Amino acid sequence: MEKNFLATIVEKIQKRSPLYRSWLLNYLLGSTIKFVGTAGVKCQTLTREESVWTLKNRKKVRNHIKGVHAAAMGLLAETATGMVIGMNVPDDRTPVIKSMKVSYLKRAAGDLTAVAKLTGEQIQYILDNEKGEMLVPVEVTDSEGKQPIECEMLWAWTPKRS
Repeated sequence: MEKNFLATIVEKIQKRSPLYRSWLLNYLLGSTIKFVGTAGVKCQTLTREESVWTLKNRKKVRNHIKGVHAAAMGLLAETATGMVIGMNVPDDRTPVIKSMKVSYLKRAAGDLTAVAKLTGEQIQYILDNEKGEMLVPVEVTDSEGKQPIECEMLWAWTPKRS
């Protein structure tokens, strides 16, 4: 399976000492994608098949009712889905989010975790199609294991402009 730049870098980081692995990956991604770093979204797992990200309920991302702000919840879901797409889109193409729908179901309790997954068939579709789009499933849960939001993230990719 063809590796892109992001997948190659992540694979190299995963081979490093467990003491430095998480810090290095989060530093790299947070400094590359500034808003992710500013909000404090942290990578737990990043492979071609799965992307797991967390966001602590801390003052910087809280709303007026002391929960994680709605926009920060959307950022968490967008990051998880975007990174799993980014691990698979070849370097000659550009991934972009086409639309995101977030339904707020309940007040979030504590910290949040977003898990986005792609199947082997979805990955192959990305590799086989120079241009395309895909709904990327993501589940966001809070500290109680409940889903405070439901998300629908539509990602697209197109050839890079020269």
